[in-house]
Formats: sequence, structure tokens, C-alpha cells
Amino acid sequence: MMQEEAYIRERPRKWKDFLAHNLNLDIRKYKRNLKKLNRGGLFLFTFFLILALFPSLFAPYSPTERFIPYEAPSTAHLLGTNDIGNDILSELVYGARISLMVGFASASISTLIGLMIGLFSGYFRGTPDELLMGFTDVVLIIPKIPLIIILGAFLHPSIWILILVLGLLSWESIARVVRSKTLQIRETGYVKSARCMGFSSFHIMVSDIFPNLIHVLLPKFMLATASAMISEASLSFLGLGDISMKSWGIMLSFAFSRGGFIRDMWWWYLPPGICITLCVMFIALMGFGFEGREKENGKRGVDSE
Repeated sequence: MMQEEAYIRERPRKWKDFLAHNLNLDIRKYKRNLKKLNRGGLFLFTFFLILALFPSLFAPYSPTERFIPYEAPSTAHLLGTNDIGNDILSELVYGARISLMVGFASASISTLIGLMIGLFSGYFRGTPDELLMGFTDVVLIIPKIPLIIILGAFLHPSIWILILVLGLLSWESIARVVRSKTLQIRETGYVKSARCMGFSSFHIMVSDIFPNLIHVLLPKFMLATASAMISEASLSFLGLGDISMKSWGIMLSFAFSRGGFIRDMWWWYLPPGICITLCVMFIALMGFGFEGREKENGKRGVDSE
């Protein structure tokens, strides 16, 4: 009887130890695989960035040069030609510049706005904090895609309007994260010492608080870039993009509306779709990787204390 009771008491512990051991192994494997994906994402993102900065080095033809329309892939045109005879590979290379420009420009605007609002809100607290966070909540409930569709219907479709709208309406999460981090930093000893020494609030925010926010802003910036690229591709596919500046989304829109899908021209619509998917996926993975490092650094700081 006593042996049975001891067995009953020990059995859950053994199962718990077994599960904990295997879970730790799985988590370690997951972390190792994630690091490999982050390295691969960094390499692929660098490749796309070089492609966007120096498209003439990789594109076989000018994107405006015309050949025989609807050509299949060949040695002269590796991805064939579109409905007006443009080389699709050249369009794909030059389209990387537009898609990445929309992503980075929109993310820069949203990161700057979120930084300023979150920094002022977290540092001054009180009434400024309530007003700024109330304004953030109002912007948060504004539907972005319908607003861009309405602007596209009343205004001439422009990539700059798209960048501006995506940047002005995508900073809420950044502002909240920056505010939370600023509230922590403002209570540290060196910030209190700076206030006691008579330094201005602007000097403290720029010199003491902002450098400690960069590791928080970087992952948010990467994720905002990926989100802006997805939004641009979606809106361009709906016909709300600027056709004078061919991005990957515009290429997909043209392939759909000008016979690429009906003719089963996979070499026209598949490459831009793959490029959008890979670029967005690996930019997001890089952002998650930066967030993971921030959490690990935070845990180490707590353990050291």
C-alpha cells in the first residue's frame, strides 16, 4: 500500500520532468532554427536591397524597352514579356525599388511619429499623456484600407499619397511601446540625476532616453516595413496604385487584368508574388529576431539585478 502511494506521488513528477525536458529540447531546437532563418532572412533582405539600389546591374533590359508581346520564357527573355512587350525580369528587378521604397518610407514616417508621441507622453505624463494616448486611441480605430480606397477614388492615384497615408495611420503600436519604455527609463537613477543637475527635458529625452529606445524601435520599424509592403501590394492589385511606377503589386494587377491569368502565364504573375512573399516574410522574421534579443536582454538585466 505504501509503495502504491509513493508511486502515485512520484508519477506526476516523472511526467512533469519528462515533459519539461522535452519541451526544453524543442524550444532549443526552435531557437536554433529561428536563428538560421534570421540569418537567411538577413542575406535575402540584403540581396533585395542591393537589387533595389542598383537595378541596372541585374536587369537585362530597360523596363521601358519593348519586344514582341506575350512571349514565353526563353534565353533572350528569362521570364518572357508582358502584354506590351516589356521584359518581365527587368520589370521585376526595377519593381523591387518601388516596393521597398514604399515600405521603408511609410515605416520611417510611422516610426518618427510614434517615437515623438510615445516619448512626450511617457516623459511628461499627466495631462499630455492623457491627451496623446486619447488621440492614439482615436487613430487606432480609423480603418486604413477603406480610407486609402476613398482617397484613391477622389484623388489621382499616387505612390506618395499611399506612403503618406500608410505612414500617418500606422504609428499607434510604436507610440504605445515607446511610451511604456519611456516610463521605465525616466525613473532610472541617471535620468533623475540629470534632472537634478538642471538639464532641460529636451536634452534628457534626446541624450539619455532616446539612445535606450533604439533597440525597441528597430523591430517595430522592420514590422512596419513588412506591413506597408503588404498594404501596397493589396491596394495595387485592386487598381489603386500608381501605374507610372511599377511595383511588384502593380505587376500582379496587370497580370490579372491584361490576360496573364487567363493565358496561364505563370512567369508573369508568379515571380512578383514570390518576391513579395519572401521579402515580407524575412523582414518580419528579422523584426521578430530583434524582439527576441530585446526580451533576452531584459531577462538578463532582471537576473543580474
